[in-house]
Amino acid sequence: MEAGPTDNTVTLVIPLFNEEEVLPSLIDEIQSFRARRPEITDVILIDDGSTDATARQARDLTDGLPGFMLVRFSRNFGHQLAVTAGLHMVRTDAAVILDADLQDPLEVVGRMIDKWREGYDVVYGVRRVRGGVTLLERLTARLYYRFFKRFTDVDAPLDAGDFRLVSRSVMDAYAKLNEQQPYVRGLVSWLGFNQVGIEYDRQSRAAGRSKYPWRRRMQLALDGIASFSGKPLRYAVRIGIAVSALSAVGLIWVVLVKYAFGTAITGWSSLIFVAFFFGGLQLFFLGVVGSYVARVYDEVKGRPRYIIRDTWRSGRRGDHRSAETGSGSEKLRG
Repeated sequence: MEAGPTDNTVTLVIPLFNEEEVLPSLIDEIQSFRARRPEITDVILIDDGSTDATARQARDLTDGLPGFMLVRFSRNFGHQLAVTAGLHMVRTDAAVILDADLQDPLEVVGRMIDKWREGYDVVYGVRRVRGGVTLLERLTARLYYRFFKRFTDVDAPLDAGDFRLVSRSVMDAYAKLNEQQPYVRGLVSWLGFNQVGIEYDRQSRAAGRSKYPWRRRMQLALDGIASFSGKPLRYAVRIGIAVSALSAVGLIWVVLVKYAFGTAITGWSSLIFVAFFFGGLQLFFLGVVGSYVARVYDEVKGRPRYIIRDTWRSGRRGDHRSAETGSGSEKLRG
């Protein structure tokens, strides 16, 4: 479906972190795709504190091209905040969030736009095949999405990442959410609106290596659970009550065996390991409680969620230094 000049406009929001290897292919693919879909008027690139030549290369490759904007963070604030900053700066009728590694095909973006024109506010990509990942990564991702859906009160789609189109109504609603550690895919699902999924085959990276190691994936997963569910705390209480009850029963049994039957229970060395087990269980749930307390602490400090070092637009240069204040809006100059 070819777009006409009067169709609603769309922005591509693309976080960048040390992506100098893939940038030439990315810009070429975007320009080729925009020639077929002229409703894509803007492309916002968010440099999330890259330490290589990503920012300079992005400027060089897009200088003279219409509609490109580069936003540079003062340091690495994380992928979710980069997406959030990009959505706050969109001025078109809809935006598509996608990664820079070209794993999410731009042809799927066209299908998302067509679905959006049918009246949907959110069109998310459902990964049918995940290229370039190990069997363990596929299994853990599959398990996590199902665990998140069951463990939280959010009707989040299965096997869907941040690759999605969101309408202006969704972006305006998202701008009102001021969480210090946003979990974008969860928050968009939580907002509601009219949502639909599109299945697609995810490709391997066009170049470079993944910037999401196991540590960051685990942190993102934990943030998602802590953001949308208090069940870990409730389970900690239930397990604590159950352990206390079993301990009381065990103590009564020991007293009865000692004084009613005149014998003593042997095997105290095994009880030491049981003590270690329950000690570890206590430390685990202390960590769960601590993670919730840490999130509350981050929220009440009131610090800006990210700091913008400067912005640059293709065709003209502006210097915009400001902090995101939690109001959910960005006023751009230049």
